[in-house]
Amino acid sequence: MNKAIILTNGRLRTNDAKTAHGLIRGTERFDIVAVIDPPTAGQDAGVVLDGKHRNIPVYDSLENAIGHLKTVDYLIVGIATVGGVLPPDMLEIIKTAIKNRISIVNGLHEYLNEKPEITALAEEYGAQLIDVRKPKSRKDLHFWTGEIYQVKAPIIAVIGMDCALGKRTTARMIREACEAAGINAQMIYTGQTGWLQGGKYGFIFDSTLNDFVSGEIEHAIVSCWKETQADLILVEGQSALRNPSGPCGSEFLISGNAKYVVLVHAPKRKYYDDDPLWGEIPSVESELEIIEKFGSKVIALALNTEGCLHDEATEYQRHYEDRLKIPVLLPLEEGVHKIIPTLKALKP
Repeated sequence: MNKAIILTNGRLRTNDAKTAHGLIRGTERFDIVAVIDPPTAGQDAGVVLDGKHRNIPVYDSLENAIGHLKTVDYLIVGIATVGGVLPPDMLEIIKTAIKNRISIVNGLHEYLNEKPEITALAEEYGAQLIDVRKPKSRKDLHFWTGEIYQVKAPIIAVIGMDCALGKRTTARMIREACEAAGINAQMIYTGQTGWLQGGKYGFIFDSTLNDFVSGEIEHAIVSCWKETQADLILVEGQSALRNPSGPCGSEFLISGNAKYVVLVHAPKRKYYDDDPLWGEIPSVESELEIIEKFGSKVIALALNTEGCLHDEATEYQRHYEDRLKIPVLLPLEEGVHKIIPTLKALKP
Protein backbone atom coordinates (compact mmCIF):
# COMPACT_ATOMS: atom_id res chain seq x y z
CA MET A 1 0.00 0.00 0.00
CA ASN A 2 1.26 3.49 -0.85
CA LYS A 3 2.69 5.37 2.12
CA ALA A 4 1.27 8.85 2.65
CA ILE A 5 1.77 11.91 4.84
CA ILE A 6 -1.19 14.13 5.71
CA LEU A 7 -0.70 17.90 5.62
CA THR A 8 -2.80 19.98 8.03
CA ASN A 9 -0.19 22.61 8.99
CA GLY A 10 -1.77 23.92 12.19
CA ARG A 11 -5.37 22.88 11.56
CA LEU A 12 -5.40 19.31 12.91
CA ARG A 13 -7.52 20.24 15.93
CA THR A 14 -10.10 22.12 13.82
CA ASN A 15 -13.16 21.02 11.84
CA ASP A 16 -11.33 22.14 8.67
CA ALA A 17 -9.19 19.00 9.07
CA LYS A 18 -12.09 16.55 8.74
CA THR A 19 -10.36 14.96 5.73
CA ALA A 20 -7.33 14.29 7.92
CA HIS A 21 -9.55 13.04 10.73
CA GLY A 22 -11.17 10.48 8.44
CA LEU A 23 -7.82 9.24 7.13
CA ILE A 24 -6.36 8.97 10.63
CA ARG A 25 -9.33 6.84 11.67
CA GLY A 26 -8.85 4.52 8.71
CA THR A 27 -8.27 4.11 4.97
CA GLU A 28 -7.87 1.15 2.66
CA ARG A 29 -6.27 3.27 -0.10
CA PHE A 30 -3.18 4.59 1.73
CA ASP A 31 -0.86 3.67 4.57
CA ILE A 32 -0.83 6.86 6.65
CA VAL A 33 2.66 7.18 8.13
CA ALA A 34 2.71 10.76 9.44
CA VAL A 35 0.93 14.10 9.81
CA ILE A 36 2.51 17.56 9.37
CA ASP A 37 1.05 19.89 12.00
CA PRO A 38 3.49 22.11 13.98
CA PRO A 39 1.24 22.89 17.01
CA THR A 40 0.76 19.18 17.80
CA ALA A 41 4.23 17.94 16.72
CA GLY A 42 5.70 15.16 18.82
CA GLN A 43 2.33 13.57 19.56
CA ASP A 44 0.45 10.68 18.01
CA ALA A 45 -2.19 11.88 15.54
CA GLY A 46 -4.77 9.44 16.89
CA VAL A 47 -4.26 10.69 20.42
CA VAL A 48 -4.64 14.29 19.22
CA LEU A 49 -7.83 13.36 17.38
CA ASP A 50 -9.73 11.26 19.90
CA GLY A 51 -7.33 9.90 22.49
CA LYS A 52 -6.66 6.60 20.65
CA HIS A 53 -3.04 5.77 19.81
CA ARG A 54 -2.72 4.85 16.12
CA ASN A 55 1.06 4.91 15.63
CA ILE A 56 0.88 7.95 13.33
CA PRO A 57 3.51 10.49 14.46
CA VAL A 58 2.98 14.22 14.03
CA TYR A 59 5.94 16.27 12.76
CA ASP A 60 6.52 20.01 12.70
CA SER A 61 7.74 20.06 9.09
CA LEU A 62 7.84 17.98 5.94
CA GLU A 63 11.63 17.94 6.05
CA ASN A 64 11.64 16.38 9.52
CA ALA A 65 9.05 13.82 8.50
CA ILE A 66 11.04 12.80 5.42
CA GLY A 67 14.17 12.57 7.54
CA HIS A 68 12.54 10.04 9.86
CA LEU A 69 10.64 7.98 7.30
CA LYS A 70 12.13 5.49 4.88
CA THR A 71 9.53 5.88 2.14
CA VAL A 72 6.90 8.49 1.32
CA ASP A 73 4.83 8.13 -1.86
CA TYR A 74 2.15 10.78 -1.36
CA LEU A 75 1.45 14.03 0.47
CA ILE A 76 -2.30 14.41 1.06
CA VAL A 77 -3.81 17.86 1.61
CA GLY A 78 -5.81 16.96 4.71
CA ILE A 79 -8.16 19.91 5.03
CA ALA A 80 -11.50 20.99 3.57
CA THR A 81 -11.77 24.78 3.67
CA VAL A 82 -14.80 26.96 3.00
CA GLY A 83 -14.95 27.33 -0.77
CA GLY A 84 -12.22 24.70 -1.21
CA VAL A 85 -9.40 27.27 -1.26
CA LEU A 86 -5.81 26.10 -0.80
CA PRO A 87 -4.17 28.03 2.08
CA PRO A 88 -1.08 29.92 0.80
CA ASP A 89 1.10 28.48 3.60
CA MET A 90 0.61 25.00 2.16
CA LEU A 91 1.82 25.82 -1.34
CA GLU A 92 5.52 26.02 -0.41
CA ILE A 93 5.25 22.71 1.46
CA ILE A 94 3.68 21.13 -1.62
CA LYS A 95 6.58 22.42 -3.75
CA THR A 96 9.07 20.91 -1.31
CA ALA A 97 7.26 17.57 -1.49
CA ILE A 98 7.35 17.58 -5.28
CA LYS A 99 11.09 18.32 -5.25
CA ASN A 100 11.45 15.20 -3.10
CA ARG A 101 9.57 13.26 -5.81
CA ILE A 102 6.49 12.90 -3.60
CA SER A 103 3.15 12.94 -5.45
CA ILE A 104 0.35 15.20 -4.21
CA VAL A 105 -3.27 14.28 -3.50
CA ASN A 106 -5.49 17.35 -3.24
CA GLY A 107 -9.17 17.26 -2.30
CA LEU A 108 -9.83 20.99 -2.56
CA HIS A 109 -11.72 22.87 -5.29
CA GLU A 110 -8.53 24.81 -6.09
CA TYR A 111 -6.83 22.43 -8.50
CA LEU A 112 -3.06 21.98 -8.55
CA ASN A 113 -3.22 20.92 -12.19
CA GLU A 114 -4.34 24.46 -13.05
CA LYS A 115 -1.21 26.05 -11.53
CA PRO A 116 1.49 26.22 -14.26
CA GLU A 117 4.35 26.52 -11.77
CA ILE A 118 3.20 23.40 -9.91
CA THR A 119 2.54 21.35 -13.02
CA ALA A 120 5.97 22.25 -14.43
CA LEU A 121 7.62 21.28 -11.15
CA ALA A 122 5.73 17.97 -11.03
CA GLU A 123 6.78 17.16 -14.57
CA GLU A 124 10.41 18.00 -13.79
CA TYR A 125 10.56 15.72 -10.74
CA GLY A 126 8.21 12.98 -11.94
CA ALA A 127 5.50 13.55 -9.32
CA GLN A 128 1.77 13.02 -9.85
CA LEU A 129 -0.82 15.71 -9.13
CA ILE A 130 -4.15 14.12 -8.20
CA ASP A 131 -7.02 16.61 -7.88
CA VAL A 132 -9.73 14.41 -6.36
CA ARG A 133 -12.48 17.00 -6.78
CA LYS A 134 -11.84 17.66 -10.47
CA PRO A 135 -15.22 17.15 -12.19
CA LYS A 136 -15.81 14.12 -14.38
CA SER A 137 -16.06 14.67 -18.11
CA ARG A 138 -19.56 14.66 -19.63
CA LYS A 139 -19.08 11.18 -21.12
CA ASP A 140 -18.51 9.73 -17.64
CA LEU A 141 -21.63 11.23 -16.06
CA HIS A 142 -24.96 9.47 -15.66
CA PHE A 143 -28.52 10.77 -15.90
CA TRP A 144 -31.26 9.42 -13.62
CA THR A 145 -33.21 6.55 -15.22
CA GLY A 146 -35.46 5.01 -12.55
CA GLU A 147 -33.32 1.87 -12.29
CA ILE A 148 -32.97 2.65 -8.56
CA TYR A 149 -36.40 1.06 -8.02
CA GLN A 150 -34.98 -2.35 -8.94
CA VAL A 151 -32.66 -2.31 -5.90
CA LYS A 152 -34.07 -4.69 -3.30
CA ALA A 153 -31.66 -3.87 -0.47
CA PRO A 154 -32.77 -1.24 2.08
CA ILE A 155 -31.06 2.10 1.37
CA ILE A 156 -30.09 4.15 4.44
CA ALA A 157 -28.97 7.78 4.14
CA VAL A 158 -26.76 9.16 6.91
CA ILE A 159 -27.88 12.79 7.06
CA GLY A 160 -26.72 15.56 9.38
CA MET A 161 -28.42 18.51 11.04
CA ASP A 162 -25.37 20.59 9.98
CA CYS A 163 -22.00 20.31 8.24
CA ALA A 164 -18.92 18.67 9.80
CA LEU A 165 -20.81 16.48 12.25
CA GLY A 166 -19.36 13.08 11.39
CA LYS A 167 -21.79 11.74 8.78
CA ARG A 168 -19.08 9.88 6.88
CA THR A 169 -17.47 8.56 10.07
CA THR A 170 -20.85 7.36 11.37
CA ALA A 171 -21.64 5.62 8.06
CA ARG A 172 -18.22 3.96 7.99
CA MET A 173 -18.56 2.80 11.61
CA ILE A 174 -22.01 1.33 10.89
CA ARG A 175 -20.61 -0.53 7.87
CA GLU A 176 -17.79 -1.95 10.00
CA ALA A 177 -20.21 -2.95 12.78
CA CYS A 178 -22.42 -4.67 10.21
CA GLU A 179 -19.44 -6.60 8.86
CA ALA A 180 -18.63 -7.80 12.39
CA ALA A 181 -22.27 -8.88 12.80
CA GLY A 182 -22.33 -10.84 9.55
CA ILE A 183 -24.36 -8.26 7.60
CA ASN A 184 -23.21 -7.43 4.06
CA ALA A 185 -23.44 -3.63 4.30
CA GLN A 186 -21.90 -1.45 1.62
CA MET A 187 -21.25 2.29 1.70
CA ILE A 188 -21.66 4.92 -1.01
CA TYR A 189 -19.19 7.80 -0.60
CA THR A 190 -20.21 11.28 -1.74
CA GLY A 191 -17.15 13.34 -0.79
CA GLN A 192 -13.43 13.38 -1.44
CA THR A 193 -12.54 11.81 1.90
CA GLY A 194 -14.68 8.76 1.16
CA TRP A 195 -12.62 8.17 -1.98
CA LEU A 196 -9.39 8.77 -0.06
CA GLN A 197 -10.48 6.17 2.48
CA GLY A 198 -10.74 3.60 -0.31
CA GLY A 199 -14.43 3.78 -1.24
CA LYS A 200 -15.26 1.80 -4.38
CA TYR A 201 -18.78 3.07 -5.03
CA GLY A 202 -19.68 6.75 -5.08
CA PHE A 203 -18.95 10.17 -6.53
CA ILE A 204 -17.89 13.65 -5.41
CA PHE A 205 -21.24 15.39 -4.87
CA ASP A 206 -20.07 19.00 -4.84
CA SER A 207 -18.02 18.60 -8.03
CA THR A 208 -20.90 17.16 -10.04
CA LEU A 209 -23.00 19.23 -12.46
CA ASN A 210 -26.44 19.65 -10.91
CA ASP A 211 -28.25 17.95 -13.82
CA PHE A 212 -26.32 14.74 -13.11
CA VAL A 213 -26.34 14.58 -9.30
CA SER A 214 -29.47 12.41 -9.24
CA GLY A 215 -28.05 10.10 -11.90
CA GLU A 216 -24.71 9.74 -10.14
CA ILE A 217 -26.47 8.85 -6.88
CA GLU A 218 -28.55 6.25 -8.68
CA HIS A 219 -25.63 4.83 -10.68
CA ALA A 220 -23.47 4.40 -7.57
CA ILE A 221 -26.21 2.62 -5.60
CA VAL A 222 -27.35 0.40 -8.48
CA SER A 223 -23.77 -0.55 -9.39
CA CYS A 224 -23.00 -1.36 -5.77
CA TRP A 225 -26.10 -3.54 -5.37
CA LYS A 226 -25.59 -5.43 -8.63
CA GLU A 227 -21.92 -6.16 -7.92
CA THR A 228 -22.11 -6.93 -4.18
CA GLN A 229 -25.69 -8.15 -3.58
CA ALA A 230 -25.56 -6.09 -0.39
CA ASP A 231 -27.97 -6.77 2.46
CA LEU A 232 -28.21 -2.99 2.91
CA ILE A 233 -26.59 0.12 1.46
CA LEU A 234 -25.46 3.16 3.44
CA VAL A 235 -25.23 6.53 1.69
CA GLU A 236 -22.94 9.22 3.11
CA GLY A 237 -24.80 12.52 3.38
CA GLN A 238 -23.48 15.99 2.64
CA SER A 239 -24.15 19.34 4.35
CA ALA A 240 -27.69 19.38 5.83
CA LEU A 241 -31.28 19.69 4.67
CA ARG A 242 -31.55 23.29 5.90
CA ASN A 243 -27.98 24.58 6.03
CA PRO A 244 -28.26 27.82 3.99
CA SER A 245 -24.71 27.58 2.60
CA GLY A 246 -25.56 24.39 0.73
CA PRO A 247 -28.82 22.62 1.55
CA CYS A 248 -28.51 18.96 0.67
CA GLY A 249 -30.10 15.63 1.50
CA SER A 250 -33.40 15.44 -0.33
CA GLU A 251 -31.51 14.06 -3.35
CA PHE A 252 -30.62 10.92 -1.39
CA LEU A 253 -34.18 10.45 -0.17
CA ILE A 254 -35.83 11.00 -3.55
CA SER A 255 -33.38 10.12 -6.33
CA GLY A 256 -31.54 7.57 -4.18
CA ASN A 257 -34.79 6.10 -2.81
CA ALA A 258 -33.35 6.03 0.72
CA LYS A 259 -36.37 5.04 2.78
CA TYR A 260 -34.37 4.99 6.02
CA VAL A 261 -32.23 7.64 7.69
CA VAL A 262 -29.65 7.82 10.43
CA LEU A 263 -29.70 11.46 11.55
CA VAL A 264 -26.56 13.03 13.03
CA HIS A 265 -26.93 15.89 15.51
CA ALA A 266 -24.67 17.96 17.77
CA PRO A 267 -26.83 18.92 20.78
CA LYS A 268 -24.51 21.74 21.86
CA ARG A 269 -24.24 23.36 18.44
CA LYS A 270 -26.77 26.19 18.31
CA TYR A 271 -26.15 27.81 14.90
CA TYR A 272 -25.41 26.47 11.43
CA ASP A 273 -21.63 26.32 11.06
CA ASP A 274 -21.47 27.99 14.51
CA ASP A 275 -22.38 31.31 12.85
CA PRO A 276 -25.38 33.25 14.31
CA LEU A 277 -25.85 34.99 10.95
CA TRP A 278 -26.67 31.64 9.35
CA GLY A 279 -29.55 31.01 11.73
CA GLU A 280 -30.37 28.62 14.55
CA ILE A 281 -30.37 24.88 13.96
CA PRO A 282 -34.00 23.75 14.40
CA SER A 283 -35.19 20.95 16.65
CA VAL A 284 -34.52 17.30 15.92
CA GLU A 285 -38.27 16.65 15.92
CA SER A 286 -38.81 19.19 13.14
CA GLU A 287 -36.09 17.51 11.05
CA LEU A 288 -37.74 14.13 11.57
CA GLU A 289 -41.02 15.62 10.41
CA ILE A 290 -39.47 16.93 7.18
CA ILE A 291 -37.78 13.60 6.47
CA GLU A 292 -41.07 11.76 7.04
CA LYS A 293 -42.79 14.06 4.55
CA PHE A 294 -40.28 12.83 1.96
CA GLY A 295 -41.54 9.31 2.68
CA SER A 296 -38.51 8.19 4.69
CA LYS A 297 -38.11 7.10 8.30
CA VAL A 298 -35.41 8.03 10.80
CA ILE A 299 -34.32 4.76 12.41
CA ALA A 300 -31.58 6.14 14.70
CA LEU A 301 -30.04 9.37 15.95
CA ALA A 302 -26.24 9.65 16.21
CA LEU A 303 -24.85 12.33 18.50
CA ASN A 304 -21.76 14.41 17.83
CA THR A 305 -20.78 15.24 21.41
CA GLU A 306 -18.48 18.20 20.69
CA GLY A 307 -18.18 20.33 23.83
CA CYS A 308 -19.73 17.64 26.02
CA LEU A 309 -18.31 15.96 29.10
CA HIS A 310 -18.94 12.19 29.26
CA ASP A 311 -21.85 12.53 31.69
CA GLU A 312 -23.43 15.21 29.50
CA ALA A 313 -23.15 12.96 26.45
CA THR A 314 -24.91 10.06 28.15
CA GLU A 315 -27.56 12.41 29.53
CA TYR A 316 -28.27 13.72 26.01
CA GLN A 317 -28.47 10.10 24.86
CA ARG A 318 -31.10 9.24 27.48
CA HIS A 319 -32.95 12.49 26.82
CA TYR A 320 -33.33 11.83 23.06
CA GLU A 321 -34.16 8.15 23.50
CA ASP A 322 -37.00 9.12 25.84
CA ARG A 323 -38.24 11.78 23.41
CA LEU A 324 -37.83 9.97 20.09
CA LYS A 325 -38.18 6.27 21.01
CA ILE A 326 -35.40 5.25 18.61
CA PRO A 327 -31.80 4.11 19.23
CA VAL A 328 -29.49 7.03 20.03
CA LEU A 329 -25.85 6.37 19.23
CA LEU A 330 -22.68 7.83 20.71
CA PRO A 331 -20.33 6.72 17.90
CA LEU A 332 -17.03 7.98 19.33
CA GLU A 333 -17.79 7.05 22.93
CA GLU A 334 -19.63 3.72 22.57
CA GLY A 335 -19.50 2.73 18.91
CA VAL A 336 -22.65 2.07 16.88
CA HIS A 337 -23.51 -1.53 17.77
CA LYS A 338 -26.81 -0.37 19.29
CA ILE A 339 -28.24 0.02 15.79
CA ILE A 340 -27.48 -3.55 14.67
CA PRO A 341 -30.80 -5.15 15.82
CA THR A 342 -32.69 -2.42 13.89
CA LEU A 343 -30.64 -3.10 10.75
CA LYS A 344 -31.10 -6.86 11.03
CA ALA A 345 -34.85 -6.30 11.08
CA LEU A 346 -34.60 -4.35 7.79
CA LYS A 347 -32.81 -7.11 5.86
CA PRO A 348 -35.00 -8.45 3.04
